[in-house]
Amino acid sequence: MQNSDLTGFSIVIIEDDSLLRKQITAYLERLGADVTGVDSIQRARKVIADLSFDFALLDVNLPDGLGIDLLREKCFSSYTGVIVMTAEGRIEGAIEAIRLGALEYLVKPFDPAQLPLVINRARRAKQTERLTEHRRSDVTSGGISFFFGSSLASLQSQLEKILAADRRLESNLPPVLIEGETGTGKTTIARWIHHQGPRAGQPLVEVNCSALPETLAESELFGHERGAFTDARTARMGLFEAANGGTLFLDELPSLSLPLQAKVLKTIEDHKIRRVGGHKEIAIDARVIAATNRDLKSIVASGQFREDLYHRLDLFRVYIPPLRERGDDILELTEKLLDQLSARHRLPRKPIHAQGRKSLQAQPWPGNVRELAHELERAIVFEEGEELKFEHLGTTAPEKPATLAVADDWLNPAFQFPPEGFSMEEAINRLIQRALKQTSNNVSAAARLLGVSRDYIRYRLSGQKTSSLRWGLKPSCRLREMDLGDSHRKTVARAPALFRAISRLGNRLRCACGLGTFSAAELTRRKSGITAFCIFVAMHQPTTMTYETNQNSCARLGGKSAPGRARGPRG
Repeated sequence: MQNSDLTGFSIVIIEDDSLLRKQITAYLERLGADVTGVDSIQRARKVIADLSFDFALLDVNLPDGLGIDLLREKCFSSYTGVIVMTAEGRIEGAIEAIRLGALEYLVKPFDPAQLPLVINRARRAKQTERLTEHRRSDVTSGGISFFFGSSLASLQSQLEKILAADRRLESNLPPVLIEGETGTGKTTIARWIHHQGPRAGQPLVEVNCSALPETLAESELFGHERGAFTDARTARMGLFEAANGGTLFLDELPSLSLPLQAKVLKTIEDHKIRRVGGHKEIAIDARVIAATNRDLKSIVASGQFREDLYHRLDLFRVYIPPLRERGDDILELTEKLLDQLSARHRLPRKPIHAQGRKSLQAQPWPGNVRELAHELERAIVFEEGEELKFEHLGTTAPEKPATLAVADDWLNPAFQFPPEGFSMEEAINRLIQRALKQTSNNVSAAARLLGVSRDYIRYRLSGQKTSSLRWGLKPSCRLREMDLGDSHRKTVARAPALFRAISRLGNRLRCACGLGTFSAAELTRRKSGITAFCIFVAMHQPTTMTYETNQNSCARLGGKSAPGRARGPRG
């Protein structure tokens, strides 16, 4: 963004000198700003209460009091950057205003050409505040410098070409796409590109898209205006704005919804953002680096990722191979990591035993560099010998059944089925729990990682899913006591198979649950007959349902046929 471009910003001028106020207003409006002017503290209070502003130009001395009283009273939103204006020789008021939270000050008279520079300094101060807030809520472990080694010489050459192009372009840098398995170092490469390039002194904002709640992702990335939604009491800067002039790293970009992907694409192409609830576009210059551990071409084909966004990101594409394909680099990388980890823990640097080297090279390392670093850290902390042997590698804890680790193990090329087999149900559940943990229990994001619908995950988490399906009931049909009444017909509509079966069997069906044993006749005496019985079954999930029926009726219910009395499916 050019320093003089204020497109989309809202600014209030609180100044009693009408000539100066009009002069400043005209100048800022030519730069694209939306300007509101007032001449007193009383009017300022009303305007500030009714509207949201990005910046305020505040005169210290006003007809009805001191402008800094507005700062003392905390009238301004924490989002508004305040710049005070004071007459020459009255610098004390400006110093007091800075102490109360103002970001900059101007000494009158001043050249209006100074305004864009001062406003942009204030904007950078706001960016710093937003970055601090983001980093507090997104704590990440300190990164270890990237080791290229001989196997990644071509990757290093490719990155050098990207940096050379960056230095030629300077502004509006094209996006970069980084692909690679989990733990290969995509975040470290993104940091390397930023710190080695022309924007090294500017902000680097890192965002884990898979951890963003779907309902808040747009506001987090693009910001929002006051009143944009229920809890939006003040305006808030988004992370695209916080990264202005620097780099925005979007890790696991495919986790974003398709509508949000479209908004990211528009921002990359137009270099402008529009806050949630806003009506004006704000010019930004943030270099986007995206990363994914998935094959983008395949998820484009499946409709989970926008094809136009893929082609836009494909200009500078970087692939990081997994650790198992890097040959002898594993040992060189191990030496580098041991130096850093030993220094971090202030422990003596131990050499690696010959057997330890063989163990390192024999591992498949599904977690790549991240897994290697964790195993090395464990070894230097817990191994007591003079040399590191890594004897714990390749072993499993005897007390942990093989089936409990299925969701992790079958992704390992060395995995073999245990002789006794394992539970597919348990494997699916572990995969779901793993996805939920990675996404901080965000069901929508977990569904995208697994390539399934949200309803499927909710169904798997609902428990008692087998019985519900056999009766034609969805888990959502299980109602609480307080939900009875108007919900009767809705419940029956959701359980047509159960409704039809009970209608056919009538009084020959009996139901057993924790409340006792009831016949259909006893349950259907009140209100709407069969409907009441459906409600009872949906609420209490009876352990057994016994009925007298013939083979055909039994088959319609989904149970096994038997002469005389037959036991139905568990409900």
